[in-house]
Amino acid sequence: MKRVILNFLYAGLFLLIGGVGTAQSGAGVVRFGRRTDPSFDTFTNNPSLSTQQWIQQHFWRMLVYSPYFDTQTSWYPNGYVYIDSYAIYTNSGLATQHPEWILKDGYGNELYIPWGCSNGACPQYAADTSNPLYRQYWINQVAPILARGYKGIFVDDVNMEFLVSDGYGNLVVPIDPNTGTAMTWDNWRYYMAGFMQQIRSAFPSIEIVHNSVWYAGPDGVRDQDPYIQQQIAAANYQNIEFGVNNPDLTGGTGIGSLNSLLDYIDRLHVVNAAAIIGGIPLDTAAREYALANYFLVSAGLDAMDDMVTTPDNWWTGFEVNLGSPLGARTIWNNLLRRDFTGGIALVNPPQSSTITVDLPATYKRVDGTSVTSITLGASQGAVLLSSGTTGTTQQLSRSFPLPIHPPYPGP
Repeated sequence: MKRVILNFLYAGLFLLIGGVGTAQSGAGVVRFGRRTDPSFDTFTNNPSLSTQQWIQQHFWRMLVYSPYFDTQTSWYPNGYVYIDSYAIYTNSGLATQHPEWILKDGYGNELYIPWGCSNGACPQYAADTSNPLYRQYWINQVAPILARGYKGIFVDDVNMEFLVSDGYGNLVVPIDPNTGTAMTWDNWRYYMAGFMQQIRSAFPSIEIVHNSVWYAGPDGVRDQDPYIQQQIAAANYQNIEFGVNNPDLTGGTGIGSLNSLLDYIDRLHVVNAAAIIGGIPLDTAAREYALANYFLVSAGLDAMDDMVTTPDNWWTGFEVNLGSPLGARTIWNNLLRRDFTGGIALVNPPQSSTITVDLPATYKRVDGTSVTSITLGASQGAVLLSSGTTGTTQQLSRSFPLPIHPPYPGP
């Protein structure tokens, strides 16, 4: 009941103050990005002018890596450079120069970020984000990278819950260097939020993305936790890494449900933040499901991205233009629905029965077929264009207002 009341209050606040309502005119188009990896290098190694132009026109932002992309920013200045928030790489000189920056267990063993672990070791030590020297080192390293022409920073592992392990990936509660005792969840969130706000203060005019866990936070509170609110306020975007296509999402309204994820994105809009919905597979039906969910929540500042789209497999569904929203999403015949001046977005949540509905008029699907009814199974969606609409739009780079940063509280 408490969660329902909070959602109701936030929905009311959104209507009263507009949230990001000033950007609603762009809610019916997609801002699409690309998370690059070495497989994408074939398109960025000495690209032709036509390839450069195609990437500029289709990829609103790209997640890229330094130093490889340092020489590419002259033709693509909209890259987010990847930096991990608390990784000290085990093969780096930093690990031997500053062992005091590495979190340890009660026996003095160095701890890791639980990723890529094998044979008792992981590639990244877990840094102490409360350490002022580590924080300043991080900022000092990032500043000259940004000066090479990047649009902003993609800060990975902005974990507002314990994600620290031994060398086998087993989660371990670290010793808090400030207290000498086991670190509390409150202090962990306090340290991480403070670090993120320090980064925001150091780089006030760039775009910042946090790759965060959207359902993190104390039970019954989640993102209403004051430290998580501070963390959210320190970035323009929260990256939803596995997106709406995450197979672990459920139906209903529980914390792990699709509805809860969509509600979370609504709450981001209230505080002038936005979401990047990732994890989109190459499968056309999965792409349309992600697109329909995007339109259910889009406030004109959100975005989508994936790790599979290239100039060779571009899906024209990402060019759909539904126009302006006519309201918030609703429940219609047990489907999630949102109406626009140029069409409708429909979603059947996970774990739902297959539903067939008659449509209020004749619509065009993104593949160009005309329909008067539609059948959607669980975890399926449809984007329907009104007859007579052009249906597509070129992607445009739009400015993003920086968030408001309230004072940072202590623990």
